[in-house]
Amino acid sequence: MYRIHSCIERRPTVQATTGRVTRRRVHTRARLLEAAFAVFAAKGFGHVSIEEICDAAGYSRGAFYSNFSSLDELFFALYEERADLIAEQVAGALALDGEGLDVPAAVDRVTDVLLLDRDWLLVKTDFLVHAARDPEVAHSLLRHRARLRQAIADRLARARGHTPLPAVLGGTDGAAQAVVAAYDGVTVQLLLDRDAERARAWLKQLLTALLTDGSGTPDHAQD
Repeated sequence: MYRIHSCIERRPTVQATTGRVTRRRVHTRARLLEAAFAVFAAKGFGHVSIEEICDAAGYSRGAFYSNFSSLDELFFALYEERADLIAEQVAGALALDGEGLDVPAAVDRVTDVLLLDRDWLLVKTDFLVHAARDPEVAHSLLRHRARLRQAIADRLARARGHTPLPAVLGGTDGAAQAVVAAYDGVTVQLLLDRDAERARAWLKQLLTALLTDGSGTPDHAQD
C-alpha cells in the first residue's frame, strides 16, 4: 500500500498564498481529468489504474487523492464535465435563430457540436455500460440525457406555431427524444467504422428527415 499522505505535493503554509494554492489545485485537477480522458479512451475504464493516470498527468498518487477519492469519482467527474459542456453547446447552437427554426441550419450547428470526437464516444460508451450494471450510476446518466433532451425540446417549443413538426413525432418532447436516439444510433456506427465525416453527413440527413418532410422544408403537420 502506498502511504497517501507522504507523497502529497507540498503546500505553502503562509495564509497569503491561499489563492495561489487554490489555483494550483484547480490546475492539477484539470490536468488529471485531461490525462484520464486520454487514458480511458485508449484502454477503457475497467483497464486503467490510478498510477497510469498519474503518470500521464505527471503527478503523484498523492496529487490524485487530494482531488479524487477513487477512479470511479474521477470517471464520473470527467463524464459530468463533458456532458454538461455538450448540453450547453447544444443549447447555444439552438438559440441562434429567431422565433422560427431554420431546421437545416440548426441541424448543421447541432451535429457539429454533438459528434465531437471518437475518444469522447469511447468514454461515453464505457459510462453507459457501467451505468447499465449500476442503478445509481444509471440515474446520473439519465439525468444528463434528460438535460440534453430538454435543451432540444425547449428550442422546438419556442418554434411552435412558426415551424411545425411532423405529427408522427407526437410533439416537442417526442421530437427531442428522436433527435437523441438518432444521435445514439449514428455514433455506434462511428465507433465501428471510424468515419467521422460520413457519420456527420448521415446524422444531418437523418435529423432533417425526422424534423421536416425530408427535403429541408418543414411540412405542415400540426405539433
